Parts: sequence; C-alpha cells; structure tokens
Amino acid sequence: MAGMKTKTIRNVAVYLGSAESPVPEFRQAVVDFAAYLAEHDMTLVFGGSNAGMMKILADEMLRRNGRAVGVFTRCLSAKWLRDDLTESVVTEDLAERKAVMLDRADVAVALPGSLGTFDELFDALAQCKLRRGGLRGVGVLNVNGFFDPVFELLENSRAAGFASKRDCSLLKSGRTPEELFRQLQSGPETDPGRP
Repeated sequence: MAGMKTKTIRNVAVYLGSAESPVPEFRQAVVDFAAYLAEHDMTLVFGGSNAGMMKILADEMLRRNGRAVGVFTRCLSAKWLRDDLTESVVTEDLAERKAVMLDRADVAVALPGSLGTFDELFDALAQCKLRRGGLRGVGVLNVNGFFDPVFELLENSRAAGFASKRDCSLLKSGRTPEELFRQLQSGPETDPGRP
C-alpha cells in the first residue's frame, strides 16, 4: 500500500524436511533460499538438525557466512544436533521448540517437507491469526506446486464458513525467494467482518 511503512525482515524461521528429497528442484530451492537469506542479511532460525534438507540449508548459509540459529529438542537423538552453527538452543520438547523458533522470528517460511513441516506451518498460521508475539507473516516457497493442496484446503475451509478471507490471506506464497518475500512484506488482507 502506498505510504505504508514496512519493517525490515531480519529473522526467518524456516520449516523443511529432515529427510533429503531425491527431487533436484527441491534441493536447488533450498540452496537458493539460503543464498537469498545470506545476501539480504537475514538470520536463519531452523530446527538445528544435521540431516536431510535442513543440513543442506544450514551448510549453504554457513558457506556464505550467513547466520544460522538451530533450535533443537532433547526428544530427538543428539547425533543429529549440529555443532557448527552461529547459535544453538536446546529445548525440552517439540512444543517448546516451535514456540522458541516463532519467538525469535519476524516471519515463518515452510519449504517442502513432511509431517513436522506441516505441523509447524499450521501452528505458525494459528499464532499469526491470533496476532501473538512479533510474528509478522507466514509463507511457503511453493516449489513445483508442492503447497497447492494447502491452498485448496484453506479455500475449502473458507467455502464451508470456517475460515475468513483474512484467515486465508495470512498464508503467502512464492515460487522464488524474491517473490515470496515481496508477499511477506505486503501483510494480510483485511476483512473487517471477521476476527
């Protein structure tokens, strides 16, 4: 909007797979996302794992001299904990891990992943809807249309009367980091008829 001041995004909570996808486009998207964060002086806040797509993301951030904060949990095997990050935080359980990541983030972004990624994404959306904490936006890097079914689900919820237009507008999407962060800076649409 014209005349609207946007705050700089500095800390980005990133949710993604702890398994490594065999799909080259997904691996390249993780590398490109890390490059974007490092080039724009943003701090990565992620699950702290040394496995799968999380490893690729952190490796690329550190290779580019970017900042990577890992938030790990005691309920996972310590063999997966990275020891070379800018900062590491260890939580008691997954619920605390999610809360710490969101507390430290300006925005939250999901890249392709599985159940943990979906859980974290919807938790971030619920927190954003309730305007809790300092979280200013939630988005997905929609590589190869991976998250299209999530948008269909949100639209089904809206059509059934459960979600408002504003609820659905909380989730931003981009096929590239540049496109996604433009969307995240724009904020949610307003729907004065619904909370």
